[in-house]
Amino acid sequence: MHPVTLHPATIATTPPADLLDLIITQEIAHPETGRNAFHKGHRLTADDLPLLAQIPQEIHTVRLEASDVHEDLAARRLAELIRGDGLMQRDPVQSRVNIVATRKGLLRVDADAVIAINRPVGIGIFTALDRLPVLPGKIVAGAKIAPVAIPDDVLRDIAAYLANRPGPMLTVKPFLPFVTGVIVTEGVSEKVRDRFEQAVRRKIGWYGASVLRFAHVANTARAVADAAASLLADGATLLLTAGGNMMDPLDASLQALSSFDAELTRLGAPAHPGSMFWLGYTNADQIPVVNLASCSMYSKSTVADLVLPWVMAGETVTSDDLASLGYGGLLDRDMSWRFPQYDADAVDEPDET
Repeated sequence: MHPVTLHPATIATTPPADLLDLIITQEIAHPETGRNAFHKGHRLTADDLPLLAQIPQEIHTVRLEASDVHEDLAARRLAELIRGDGLMQRDPVQSRVNIVATRKGLLRVDADAVIAINRPVGIGIFTALDRLPVLPGKIVAGAKIAPVAIPDDVLRDIAAYLANRPGPMLTVKPFLPFVTGVIVTEGVSEKVRDRFEQAVRRKIGWYGASVLRFAHVANTARAVADAAASLLADGATLLLTAGGNMMDPLDASLQALSSFDAELTRLGAPAHPGSMFWLGYTNADQIPVVNLASCSMYSKSTVADLVLPWVMAGETVTSDDLASLGYGGLLDRDMSWRFPQYDADAVDEPDET
């Protein structure tokens, strides 16, 4: 880039060809209205010259070299490089390109790649946090450069780096249509049972999954194991268990796991509310078995509502994944943005101007 300073006294006498395609590097106010006349990054055209001649101040511009990429194009190229499936990019607004979810699903962000891409001076990639449930229309990332242009080599280096990564830097994994079997070991009244079943159907349905059936059984290991085996035989690809007491080593659901060839991944979760949560998988088919504390299907903000989006996106949730919940695991009202929006199927987030 070559700096070019335009002075009020000389603009009118400068050949128009010498002004065209200069890039303004500051915000310029209109001499009469005080409103913005030219934004930073604006490329001068012939239509701009009459107004330019009226500006009573020194104007800072640059002339780009052939190897320079204007900030709007650079932001577009950055967005194209980082976005994977389930995402689209919008047109630049003040040289920022927003990346928007096109489907409901689980946002995955390669945080190491974000750091690496942002190391070159002037590059700005910013995203929402990894493993958030998102809706269509949600802005999940933005791409921008700080200067008005950047060398093409910088963008080529980023492209080469990303080409060697194991997957896209940013993607929205769709939720899978699990067939869900629900085993309940608490004896509850018909009114409470109806409310519980409605809550389960609503949440599971939000993910695009279905409920095969509810099995209300006695609080014994044999009854739980028989119910699980029956549900699996009838096509269940996800098991939910409710009731019981995970603090009791003789809890019926925990005792039943080995009887239908399932293994516990982690008992308890380092978060509140919902610490009574546990998770396991069947050994043969890796079918998730998710235990819910009694409150989990009524509340919108428990550990289960953080982990269910991972499960419903087909991710294998490990003990370390659950251990990591402790960082940010104080799930007070300020954490509401982390949870699925069970009352919505899309959002409409406008670009900032």
